[in-house]
This record gives sequence, structure tokens and C-alpha cells, in this order.
Amino acid sequence: MNNNYTVIGIDGGGSKTRGRLVYGEQQVQRVIGSTRVGVVGFTEACERVVQLLVDLTNDAGIDKSEIDAVVVGVAGIWLEEERQRFAHLLRIIARDSGFNLHDLIATSDAEIALRGAFGSEAGIMLIAGTGTITLGKNKQGDLIRSGGWGIEIDDEGSGAWIGKKGLSACVKAIDGRGIPTSLLQKLADRYPQISLIFPRTIVSAFMDKVFEYHHLTQMVLEEAENGDSVCLKIVKEAADRLHENIIAVAKNIPGIHLPVSFLGGLLENNTLIARELLNKIKEKDSFNVVDPKGTALDGAIEYCFELVAKSEDI
Repeated sequence: MNNNYTVIGIDGGGSKTRGRLVYGEQQVQRVIGSTRVGVVGFTEACERVVQLLVDLTNDAGIDKSEIDAVVVGVAGIWLEEERQRFAHLLRIIARDSGFNLHDLIATSDAEIALRGAFGSEAGIMLIAGTGTITLGKNKQGDLIRSGGWGIEIDDEGSGAWIGKKGLSACVKAIDGRGIPTSLLQKLADRYPQISLIFPRTIVSAFMDKVFEYHHLTQMVLEEAENGDSVCLKIVKEAADRLHENIIAVAKNIPGIHLPVSFLGGLLENNTLIARELLNKIKEKDSFNVVDPKGTALDGAIEYCFELVAKSEDI
């Protein structure tokens, strides 16, 4: 990395967005709310990113013209037309705030996370939080993905998927179609809007957004740890679905003992689902599970320096 460059990397996740400005040996960081385009839309996401750029340059006490490169990884953009649209709109809005973003990359947050995890090396990264995606890279730098379709279509094994399965198990238990689960009482205890005397209040509470699927995730994990058979089955199935995504990506990357890294709240801090997944990998595969070398922000900064170096060469 050339210390003469001044660059900004941004990791725009589904729940919060992190920004880092690096100048010389120094850096500043900020955190703001979500920039996921599927939630806030393209325009609002770009406006939030630009405000983050403004805040970072102000914090560093540098002029906006000093920025050499910006790399933005945003949840919800993957297709090339989506990247181009985001970059085009970002340049326009940034120009009104005094930025001239010549060297700019807009991509998915998963891609910068993969770069942060493995640098330029081959590897597979499983991200599992509210949503989930598995992304791999071969030695030629080609990207392979599995999952990440969204909870409405897929995202099996994600936090939202676990919560949805838990909620379904609760109503099945009420009807007598399913096995009783302690999750039902835990849900009612957490949300006073729900009365088990009038169980249809679960529906009204959900429709009123008192809770969402991913709000049940931690409850399912806790009850699984406490021995609830229904919740434990959901967690084991989630581990199966996440494992399937790793296998799907690995089929397209030659080699044995491929490095695999985990990211996301569902797999961090030695959660039950992480342990189940690790056991499955040890039993069936030859993958080498490793800690990521760095974060998504680290990956964005690496891309920045690569981008500005190419610009200098031209």
C-alpha cells in the first residue's frame, strides 16, 4: 500500500454501514445506518454514502479533492447493471457535495468481505447473519457464489430463515400439527402484544411489525441450547443448508484443503450453529477452516489501493 494515497473504503451492510478513510499512516472511521438498496432504495443509499464521505473527510480535516479512490461494497447490489447504476448515481450526488469520484468501484458487500478474508488468494467465505451468502474465488480471481437470494426466495440457514422456521413451529404447536416447543412461551414473554389465550395475536403482532423473523433467531438458538428438540432440529437443519452452499461453491474451485472462513453474527462467538457446522465439515470434508485475514473494510481498502495504482499506471 502506498502511503501517499488517500482512500475511502465503505462496507454497506444490511443493518449498519462502516466507513474508513486512510491517509498516510492515519485513518478515521465512522458507522451509520443501513445502505442496503433493497431496504432504503438506490437514491437514499447513495445519499447516505455521500454523507459518510463528508463526515469522514471532515473528521480527518482534509479537502474533498484529496480523495484518490473510493470503494463501496453495498448489500443488495450484485448484477453489473446494479453496480453501474449505483456508481453513476453516487458520482452525481457526490458531485453536488464537492467530490469528484473518478476512481470509484461499487460492488457487493460480500465481494469486499471475500477480499478482506483472503486477499488475492483462493478461498471460500460463508457469511451468515440475518441473510446468508457463500462466495468463493479461484486462483484466477473468478468469483463463484451460492445463496444470497433473499429470505423471500431462499437464504436457507440464515438468521431470518431460522426465525421463520421457529415461528412456523410455534403456530404448528398451537394447532397440534407439531411438537410442543418452549419457543412459544419465550415468544409470548418477549412481546406483551402476544397472548397465548388468543393465539391469533401472533399474526397481528407480526403484521404490525412488532417483531420480524430475525428477531426470533437468538430465541431459537437459546432454546436449542436449553434442549428444546424443535429448536435443536431447526439449528441442525440450518447447519445442513449452510454446508450445502459451501459444497456448491467448492465444486467450482479446484484443489483440496481449500480455506474456508466464516463471517456474520450467526457464526461468530462460538454459537451452536457454528459448532454444528464445524462438526459437519470435520466429518465429511477436507476443507481447512481458518480465521479471515481481515474484515470487509480491509478488503475495500485493498481494492482502493489497487484501483488507484492502476490509475497511476494508465
